[in-house]
Amino acid sequence: MKYLVCSDIHGAIDSVDFLIDKFETLKCDKIILLGDVLYHGPRNDLPNFYEPKAVIKKLNLYKDKIICIKGNCEAEVDQMVLDFKILDSYYGTINDLDAHFEHGHHLDEYNGDAEVVFYGHIHIPVCEKKDNSLYINPGSITLPKNNTKRSYIIWDEHEIICYGMDDTIVFSYKY
Repeated sequence: MKYLVCSDIHGAIDSVDFLIDKFETLKCDKIILLGDVLYHGPRNDLPNFYEPKAVIKKLNLYKDKIICIKGNCEAEVDQMVLDFKILDSYYGTINDLDAHFEHGHHLDEYNGDAEVVFYGHIHIPVCEKKDNSLYINPGSITLPKNNTKRSYIIWDEHEIICYGMDDTIVFSYKY
């Protein structure tokens, strides 16, 4: 299956429009949101194109295609307006790998045995082996940090590719 994985939308409709276009164009099966979907948070500047109501409306159209993880900026009211469940974390076998998904603000507490761990939160793309797991962060699709690009991941079968919004490859991993 083909998954689009992204993190830290922070209420930006241009990011959601871009992601939905990629989802449709690339014929992805699922979208995995790694948290911080609607609110920009007190530590971030207000994103360009900040329109959380439009983000809600657009994402709710894809409610059956979304796996959403709770970020540190999610509030109880977010679940009231989103038609898909916001999970604390998610674990499953995807494309032949045991995968764990979380936002990342409690990543230091993770002590599982997943082959791959996806997380967001830091707004910086990462692909690194640690212990017996591969740790992957798609960066932020809206508010990248440390001079990185707005980015997202396409996970297709046995290849994980992180792309910038300009279609450049940030990193790739084959297994």
